[in-house]
Amino acid sequence: MRVARHLLSGTASGFPGAEVHLVVRDIDPERLTGALGVLEAAASEGRVEVEHAPFPEQLDADVVVVATPRGTQLAAVESALAAGSTVVLSGDGLAETVAVTRLADRAGEQGVSVVLGAGFAPGLSGVLAAHARSWFDEVDEIHIAKAGAGGPACALVHHRALSRLSYDWSEGGWRRRPGGSGRELCWFPEPVGPMDCYRAALPDPVLLHHAFPEVGRITARMAATRRDRLTAPLPMLSPPPVEGGIGAIRVEVRGRRGVSQDVCVLGVAERPAVAAAAVAATTVEWALAGRLRVRGMASLAEMVEPTAFLADVADRGVVPEIFEGEHAVV
Repeated sequence: MRVARHLLSGTASGFPGAEVHLVVRDIDPERLTGALGVLEAAASEGRVEVEHAPFPEQLDADVVVVATPRGTQLAAVESALAAGSTVVLSGDGLAETVAVTRLADRAGEQGVSVVLGAGFAPGLSGVLAAHARSWFDEVDEIHIAKAGAGGPACALVHHRALSRLSYDWSEGGWRRRPGGSGRELCWFPEPVGPMDCYRAALPDPVLLHHAFPEVGRITARMAATRRDRLTAPLPMLSPPPVEGGIGAIRVEVRGRRGVSQDVCVLGVAERPAVAAAAVAATTVEWALAGRLRVRGMASLAEMVEPTAFLADVADRGVVPEIFEGEHAVV
């Protein structure tokens, strides 16, 4: 719903939201009823349609945003490719992302753009890494950390990720390590602050390695508590909230500037669902304006020019920060 509201309002860089026509699909009738309530004004103007399952076989859309739970994303991307539509995928599950990448040849043959990881992390995290990359002569390492969940489906993906193998890129190969291992204290932008982060089955290293194959080491971690780690192999003990609170991402880039080694840390603190919607909506606008760089399948970091994209996302209230302090020596 947030993606829809962003597109209808056209709040970024003069995008004409009045020219957008949306078709909203969901298999849950209650969600669709809620959608009509939220988008009532636009629906009354004929700019929003709602389609119930089973959906029409023919899909007529310039861009399709796939914001569905795990297990349904691959079929949705296949349907969009069959219609020749640009695809914006906001999922953050490792298995689902890898499954979608198997359609890369098909997307390339059709000349259709498929944007992987157009959310908070992966998504905005990769664009921040690309932005920081431009400040270095040579990048050796990229490390991603994230905290918070966007909602029940997101929380379930994170819960499962802690009990599955993580994949880090290191010196020319993939290293598999147990989820929930490798504790590291990461400082996120306020008000989140420092949190313990652990390895997990996250798609960020896969997407970042494709975007930056020359980087020797790429890792990703997720904030978690002891209880999260202990209960990860079990079903969720309590239902997750409808939407999580403030979350954050942290992107650390290490490399060479001139003759010296340097470190750059960028981050964003925001409710993950809010940030993910802003990123997905901005990606749609770039697609409609013909600004995506790749015809075929690629991560958001490869698809957009980082500085301009971050400016458009900031117009929607999701503002990146840079760490400019100094580490204290104790």
